[in-house]
Amino acid sequence: MDILSIIEKKRTDQELTKNEIFYFIDQLVNKKTINDYQAAALIMAININGMNPTETFHLTDAMLKSGEIINLDKVSGVKIDKHSTGGVGDKVSLILSPICAALGIKVAKISGKGLGHTGGTIDKLESIGVDCNLNEKQYLKLLKDNGLFIMAQTDELTPADRTIYALRNATSTVQSIPLIASSIACKKLALKTDYIFLDVKVGDGGFCKTINDATKLSHALLAIFKECHRKAIIHITNMTQPLGRAIGNAIEIKASIDFLKGNPECDEVKSLIYDFVADIMLTVKKTKTRKQALMQIEQVIQTGKASKVFNQWVISQHANANLLNSGKYFNPRHIKIIKAPKSGYVDYRSTKTIGLISFKLGAGRLHKEDPIDFHAGIYLNKIRNEYVKANETLATFYSSKPINRLLEKEFLDNVLLTKQPHKKEPIIVKVMK
Repeated sequence: MDILSIIEKKRTDQELTKNEIFYFIDQLVNKKTINDYQAAALIMAININGMNPTETFHLTDAMLKSGEIINLDKVSGVKIDKHSTGGVGDKVSLILSPICAALGIKVAKISGKGLGHTGGTIDKLESIGVDCNLNEKQYLKLLKDNGLFIMAQTDELTPADRTIYALRNATSTVQSIPLIASSIACKKLALKTDYIFLDVKVGDGGFCKTINDATKLSHALLAIFKECHRKAIIHITNMTQPLGRAIGNAIEIKASIDFLKGNPECDEVKSLIYDFVADIMLTVKKTKTRKQALMQIEQVIQTGKASKVFNQWVISQHANANLLNSGKYFNPRHIKIIKAPKSGYVDYRSTKTIGLISFKLGAGRLHKEDPIDFHAGIYLNKIRNEYVKANETLATFYSSKPINRLLEKEFLDNVLLTKQPHKKEPIIVKVMK
């Protein structure tokens, strides 16, 4: 067996065996006998010809077994993992996790840093000083004491995924469904929770651009989890518009804290969070009816229990308590107000463009090693279907450095002001099991 024959098989659209796939991962990651250009050739062949469900499962399994697996059996209670494919203004994990913990559902989550126009949960937490580099003793204690932890991926977890992801990024093969599914699934399987909940974003601002792509990815993921005897549910959610008003890092922490204190950014964010948590509660059998679930969610918000869990959790992960309590963790030096050129109902032509403007303000990075500006970002004073008057504030830009005037033009070119509001789209498009 050798890498050239494996490349040739996939190049000619033949099915790879389990042994061939495991050989590829082992030689690439452990023995390091396969060069990057050989691995890239195989990845490109997979991107062009695809993989069937059996191949995709074996690739996931090989990537999973290239590293350690986090076992949470020492912690009692129902444990879930929640993952999002990423979007613009996606702060769901920051809000959902403490709500679930307040309801007695433990949340264990491995997150990543943001790249390009989409934000990363780790960046948002680091903006208030949260340490996401946890060892076994730390994450088990956090799960026992606070009911949740969010940690960064370690060098020991799925190292094959990191190697292949870097090559996918360098060879423009990021959109391959088998490669996406195996990358997501191996990381979820590396964390042994009782349930896996996935949020697949669809639309201009998300990873999947069409419902068809999101559905294909969801089917591929569910097939892998079923093969591994893991319970999983996937929510396909709308990312044709930014999620809420706050886009950035510290600014999204502020929006999350406000939500947990009973002040959500907008109805869409509240609806998504409440429905998502209600589905989780029903799935793990914490309640019998959706009505009961929604009442219990509202209760932990109104009593301040969810907010208290959030504070205890982030401080346990070394957040700066003084900054957190003072609210000065979001303290941008430069602020620019964007005014509406005329009156009308607001729509944004491209969600991705808004994410890229936030990126250019300093909130994002091109490479994982790049530094970011925690105070940079955008607040959408007006979101889709809200009415704005001429010269009224549409949005507010924030940054630690002077703000380029061209970004205002780019933003206004992306705004559509109409005489009538647009048809309302569902925030949760589809739920798949």
